[in-house]
Amino acid sequence: MAGLSIKPGAGFGRLVLTVRPKIFRQLGPISATREHSKEGIMPIRSGPILILAFFCTWISGAALAFETKAQAAYVLDHESGTVLLAKQADVALPPASMSKLMTLFLAFEALRDGRLRWDERLPVSTHAMSYGGSTMFLDTTDRVTVEDLIRGIIVLSGNDACVVIAEALSLDGTEAGFAAMMTDRAKDLGMENSVFDNSNGWPDINHRMSMKDLAILAQHLITEFPEQYTMFSETEFGFDGRAPSNTRNRNPLLTLGIGADGLKTGHTAEAGYGLVGSAQQGERRVIFVLTGLQSQQERAEEAERIVTWAFRQFTSKTLSQPGEALAQAAVWMGSSRNVGLSLDGAPKILIPVTGGQEITSKVVYDGPLQAPIAKGDQVAELVISVPGLPETRLPLVAAQSVTRGGFLPRLRTAALVLLRKVNGGLSGT
Repeated sequence: MAGLSIKPGAGFGRLVLTVRPKIFRQLGPISATREHSKEGIMPIRSGPILILAFFCTWISGAALAFETKAQAAYVLDHESGTVLLAKQADVALPPASMSKLMTLFLAFEALRDGRLRWDERLPVSTHAMSYGGSTMFLDTTDRVTVEDLIRGIIVLSGNDACVVIAEALSLDGTEAGFAAMMTDRAKDLGMENSVFDNSNGWPDINHRMSMKDLAILAQHLITEFPEQYTMFSETEFGFDGRAPSNTRNRNPLLTLGIGADGLKTGHTAEAGYGLVGSAQQGERRVIFVLTGLQSQQERAEEAERIVTWAFRQFTSKTLSQPGEALAQAAVWMGSSRNVGLSLDGAPKILIPVTGGQEITSKVVYDGPLQAPIAKGDQVAELVISVPGLPETRLPLVAAQSVTRGGFLPRLRTAALVLLRKVNGGLSGT
């Protein structure tokens, strides 16, 4: 009998534990359902899920949709990853100077890896000096520190400074070679709709980025280079005084007192006026990207509207404490018939602060789960649906270990399976 082996039969499949709380109403029904068959559903204790139901009732609401004048836009809650607004977000469009963020990202990586030094002085080529538009007015007699070049890109939007950095890091010493590196690195970062032809966003039919890709890039800059990111909030950089008309940061939000601290503006005749921005209020950070606006004033007004809306209409809440069981999942052939399901850590979700719409939460897993199960194994998923926002999916892990059952539990399981088969046969006669 030690070798007793029982294969799962009817009753196995995807199980769903649903919670339907409503604001200021009694909690909705809690039910276990299986998506593929109605037979043999093993019981799930629903008590712990009431904690989640109460929480959802407390926070439920819906936010008004935001209508933007921008041709394309993307708004992201940084911590939770919740997309608050997406308008033509995956369309590859001319990014103008906003694509300078990719040059900065590669420069920061090179500084981190030791391939560049902040005090290193780089030469200025004829090609770099030839760029017009927004520049640092560099010439071929200059040797400029990396630190000044990076500030010149961030604050002054220097086209020439981008090329100096590009030629220093390119494998073949050319801006075109660096642009190929930018494209390859963007793909590595998950930027699926970005192709670069130059280092600074100079108009070119082959130079394109999507608003979502720019937000992804902003996330990487904020997360991977927190010390360097503080440079994006600098409002003025005089370099050596040679260009008094180009000393101020063009980001219109930095001085408004709304938590804005980056990142980069952009403008060409083809692209219109755009901005990759970020703002932090309290523990929340919002990243937003706009393009295709008609003027500097419209860009400033629309960016401020988006920041105000994102912070006032949404709030961040912690779902549960680490290790707190939200539900119980049935276990097959284990020393215990159930295992607690908890979130990994204490993740937060973003929810609207107004309205009275329903929030639906459900636990989904393929079950019953088969023992042995180790504490911390990902075994299920918590799916949260908030009206007006994308569905949130969070992994659920086993709150405790469950070993394989001994002789008696396995014998009991075998008897249950045989009984179900007998009952099924009798009901079919």
